[in-house]
Amino acid sequence: MTKTFSILFCSALLVLASCKSALVEGDTKYNNMEYYEALDSYRKASEGKLTKAEKAEVIYKQALCYMMFNDTKKAETWFAKAIKAKYTDPQAVLYLADMMKSNGKYDEALAKYEEYVKIKPDDARGTKGVESSKLAVKWKENPTKHKVENVQPLNGKFDDFSAIYTRKGYREIMFTSSREGSTGSGTDGWTGQAFSDLYEAKQDKNGKWSTPTPLKEPVNTKYNDGASSLNSKFAVMFFTRCTADKNKVKGCQIYTTKKKGNSWDEPVLVPFAADSFTVGHPCINDDETLLFFASDMPGGFGGRDLWVAKFNKKAKTWDTPTNLGPQVNTPGDELYPVLRNDSMLYFSSTGHVGMGGLDIFEARLKDGKWTGVANMKYPINSNGDDFSIVFQGKAEKGFLSSTREGGKGNTDIYEFSVPPLLFTLTGIVYDVDTKKPVTGAKVSMVDNDGMSYDITTDQTGSYHFDNTKIKEDNTYTLTVTAPDYLGDKGSETTVGETTSKDFKHDFNLKPVKKEMAIRLPQILYDLDKADLRPESRDSLNGLIQTLRDNPNITVELMSHTDSRGSAKSNIDLSQRRAQSVVDYLISQKIDPARLKAKGYGETKLLNKCKDGVKCTEEEHQLNRRTEFRILSFDFVPAQGSPEFKAPKIETVGEDEEVETGVQEQQRENIKVDPPAPTPKK
Repeated sequence: MTKTFSILFCSALLVLASCKSALVEGDTKYNNMEYYEALDSYRKASEGKLTKAEKAEVIYKQALCYMMFNDTKKAETWFAKAIKAKYTDPQAVLYLADMMKSNGKYDEALAKYEEYVKIKPDDARGTKGVESSKLAVKWKENPTKHKVENVQPLNGKFDDFSAIYTRKGYREIMFTSSREGSTGSGTDGWTGQAFSDLYEAKQDKNGKWSTPTPLKEPVNTKYNDGASSLNSKFAVMFFTRCTADKNKVKGCQIYTTKKKGNSWDEPVLVPFAADSFTVGHPCINDDETLLFFASDMPGGFGGRDLWVAKFNKKAKTWDTPTNLGPQVNTPGDELYPVLRNDSMLYFSSTGHVGMGGLDIFEARLKDGKWTGVANMKYPINSNGDDFSIVFQGKAEKGFLSSTREGGKGNTDIYEFSVPPLLFTLTGIVYDVDTKKPVTGAKVSMVDNDGMSYDITTDQTGSYHFDNTKIKEDNTYTLTVTAPDYLGDKGSETTVGETTSKDFKHDFNLKPVKKEMAIRLPQILYDLDKADLRPESRDSLNGLIQTLRDNPNITVELMSHTDSRGSAKSNIDLSQRRAQSVVDYLISQKIDPARLKAKGYGETKLLNKCKDGVKCTEEEHQLNRRTEFRILSFDFVPAQGSPEFKAPKIETVGEDEEVETGVQEQQRENIKVDPPAPTPKK
């Protein structure tokens, strides 16, 4: 019995010792950033006999490993297990919320962030998580104009990222990849993949990409090489190189090399920091005087910050780096800086409000500082990691890297662009009375810049302006004219449109012939008065708009009285009424050469109310009116500004044939309505 007990006791001690050894080994590997290998050690540790608290801690550490090599789904599962196992550190709640957000579970993430805020109300990460979970949903519901597509030929089942252009013309690129066939034969303890190398690929004239090929030594080594930047002449390269010595904290540094024929010179270290700190993700400006990079060197605001170093031309060395400050850097990580035109800075961050893990942000240079940091929103960003954006010159297109769903590997290269919005404008011109299409009508379109386009309706009365004439953020004035019709106007605008659209605008033209009387509503006068009533001015505004819409017509204005009073006094009164109409039209800048006015007195009554016939006031009022008729359709204005003087007012002659009211009513009349009133503000 004693011997058996001793054997069992010794076995238990060995298991415990083995468990403790695996846990220590896991911690060592984790601290050396060998997260993939640390996970295996923690698994072994979890198989031993542990207390509940130790068990919960090992579960938590496994979750951390999954998070660090970006397996967000397993990380979410294991953080949830750690919390269920009563792991006491509230960081587990925060990280679980982060993983839920990275997996696109925004509602669940929001609930966990709110839970964390209650536990740690002073931790800004919780409040930012609440805000980002809410904003992410809004951004997905209202995407930007960008289109993001996976570049299938460049991606494999492993990590492919950080593409940059290597020649003018933007058909050759360089990117980082951990695909099989790298220079080194080992495995990266961080990711469990091959060590990364720099690769090149070319695009032919048909847009087809060549099979990516690795750069040769001395750029690529047996360890991680990547995240590069070229000068404006594509002749000098800065890139990141990371060592991977066993039992030693991984260190990344920036190296530079010059183009030598079709290859590169031996890279030279750019000594910004000691080996114990990480320096990488270089970005050189256009004149090679500033080098931006990411580092966890002392003096920052959190994990890894963005820094900039200035080149000292006299000493031919780089000055001491300067941190970009709290406008850009946060307690989280800021990585992958990219300059555009030396005035825009793009970078990725986990500290600013975003949609998932790393999001891409932009900042503007103002008074020597980078300000106005803004999230580029969906679909540039996603619930995954989005980083390392690069633009094709001034065009709104280029590449970015992302771990979003739908890729070929864990991290893929995506192409983004802003497809041009395409607009067309079509319509049919109708006869307002017959509802039949008007053939041969001229439709004129003028844009904001005064550019004019004309088109004629076909046999179906249709017209069409294609997408070469209808542009974004523009407003177009439309004018339609046709023989024997009054013209019409309209407008369409693309301002504020975020998607392509086919506009449709039909017109209804009023037919009219020479000498046809066109009655103006409410051009009425008080008894024995020539002054225009206020409502009469409103009606005349309709005539003014008609004259402006039809600049080629001339008109005769015809004023009338009722039968009361002498014929001579009524002729005089109608003259004055015609004069009041003409004066008002001229005051509105209507060319007098287009106006002919005539006073008819009581010679053209519209009803029975002649001398000796008893009528109501309303019946007499009907005869106190002004009308117009078109005299010609071919008016051409004289050169220079018109002289705005009233034309001579004619009167009906004694020998002129006079129509009775009944005869006049038998003639076809067209009513011209005033324009719709402008809403009061």
